[in-house]
Amino acid sequence: MLGKLTYKQVIGIAIGIIGAAMSLYHMYAIAIAPPEAMIFRGWHLLFAIVLVFLIYPTNAKRGQGNPSWIDLGLVALSIAFIGYIFVYYKYIINRIYYIDDLLPADMVMAVLAVILVLEASRRAVDWMLPVTALAFVAHAFLWTGVDAQRFLDQMYMTTEGIFGSTLGVSAAFVVIFVMFGSFMERTGTGQLFMDFALALTGRQTGGPGKCSVISSSLFGTISGSAVANVMVDGPITLPLMKRSGFTPHFAAGVESTASTGGQIMPPVMGAAAFVMAEFMSVSYFQICMWAIIPSVLYYVACFAAVHFEAKRHGLRGLSREECPRIVHVLKERGHQFIPVAIVLVGMFNDYSAPLAALVGVLSCFPVAYLRKSTRHTVTWANIWGALVDSARNSLAVALACAAAGIMIGTIALTGLGITFTQLVLGLAEHSLFVALVITAMASLVLGLALPTTPSYILTVALLVPAIIKMGVVEPAAHMFAFYYAILSAITPPVALAVFAAASLAKADMWKSGWAAMKIGAAGFVVPFMFVYDPALLMIGEWPDILMATATASIGCILLASGLHGFLLRSAVMWERVALVSAALLLVNPNWVTDLVGAGLLVVVLIAQRAMPGMETPKPA
Repeated sequence: MLGKLTYKQVIGIAIGIIGAAMSLYHMYAIAIAPPEAMIFRGWHLLFAIVLVFLIYPTNAKRGQGNPSWIDLGLVALSIAFIGYIFVYYKYIINRIYYIDDLLPADMVMAVLAVILVLEASRRAVDWMLPVTALAFVAHAFLWTGVDAQRFLDQMYMTTEGIFGSTLGVSAAFVVIFVMFGSFMERTGTGQLFMDFALALTGRQTGGPGKCSVISSSLFGTISGSAVANVMVDGPITLPLMKRSGFTPHFAAGVESTASTGGQIMPPVMGAAAFVMAEFMSVSYFQICMWAIIPSVLYYVACFAAVHFEAKRHGLRGLSREECPRIVHVLKERGHQFIPVAIVLVGMFNDYSAPLAALVGVLSCFPVAYLRKSTRHTVTWANIWGALVDSARNSLAVALACAAAGIMIGTIALTGLGITFTQLVLGLAEHSLFVALVITAMASLVLGLALPTTPSYILTVALLVPAIIKMGVVEPAAHMFAFYYAILSAITPPVALAVFAAASLAKADMWKSGWAAMKIGAAGFVVPFMFVYDPALLMIGEWPDILMATATASIGCILLASGLHGFLLRSAVMWERVALVSAALLLVNPNWVTDLVGAGLLVVVLIAQRAMPGMETPKPA
């Protein structure tokens, strides 16, 4: 016992204070003015790495157990290597890196920085992240022969390594948007999204599945995390889907696919979207504008997949009593859309994304106080909890960005990016389609081992320059890498969103994974669509944008129809093949292929009208 408090309670209080301090520091930095880059990123990493070693102790289950003396020692060493930058900041910024030799103390702190960042990323994210980073480091030393002192200089003493732009994105953008999601969740906005979705679709064919699609897309606009989306929506939507007749693995596939789409749904996309804005030197609002049509196409296909699967198995929606009325939902909780509107209006009026998000954060509890239905959430304990949640939910991204800084710094030192560009160009032999397939496969493979953000960062560093060199416009190239990095969440064998949904649905993981891929099939096609036709990114004239959107939407619906075997009735095999072929032809930006695709659709429609009486199978 420590006085009247146990050791566990003391650690819990410390975590709460540090977490709240982290959130308040970032709010202050955005509201007033962030300090110089290395100082701001240093404080961000200091808060994050200390919390990681306290929350994820040695030899304990994830997020459980008390930190040992080893963990406290790691906390002290973390404070030492970051504190060294603060104390000797003038010396660090005035020296000429790569020219001035490192002092012995510099090298010791640099080694500590690399080791502790990799260990913290292992605890906060997954062991594959530091292993991948170490593979790049090994390549630098064993294959390229990089000088050790130059490597340590790059990693620790500059803003081209650990304290690079990726960590800067986490500090400046991610924390405040994660905070926005935490504050919205604490004020009960998740219930608004669920009730709103049930009111809209609950009584329709396959209503619970469509509710999952809508609620997950809405919640995704404030969370930006596939797994978090599953864990919030899944406990409600999965039992409803199973009760209405969907198989457990299909229900898990719907929830994981819909939740994954949250990372591509504006206004709050996945963390990699903020990195993209930094890499391309454009506003985050511009990224959101590029993402609108592709994200809508993704959810149109997902919605259609649920509809056709429900039709094929003769499933109905919920009863009137089980679904709230839309008027009642909006009257009781509609005011909770105000913070989202504030963020959108702020960005639309050219305010910085962090400042717009900060105003949205500050509005959450006052807005919740407006009506009795949400007023009970406005308590000091809840506000404190939202501050602490914000910090905890930021840890994985912060450490992933710091570890990604090691990889990006190594790539810059070794020239590995140029090597990969030449390799892709050589393999593709001037075929853009082949280059895109190589990039997509590489991104999915990276996504098996890495979270979305480092997977996107590595794809951009190693492969995107090659497809840009082949004539792809830069926004399309980056969005291509972004989408495939996200889709790894539903791509077996390592599909984190599917793991989460399957565990909640008590379903087979492999069946759930294949169901998710089939439901989200359009997501694998959409990136090719906007590479060949940037009008889908709202680049070009409005007539072209509208035509491309219309044909692509029809194509996504037909793809879902063909894969799930239903249009006007259950489809036989040749009809399914024709529907999938029509879909792929319609998504190709060419009036000839559009005509052929439309012709195939007409043939299938005539066949289904001529033979309407096919038996509807029972659910598997």
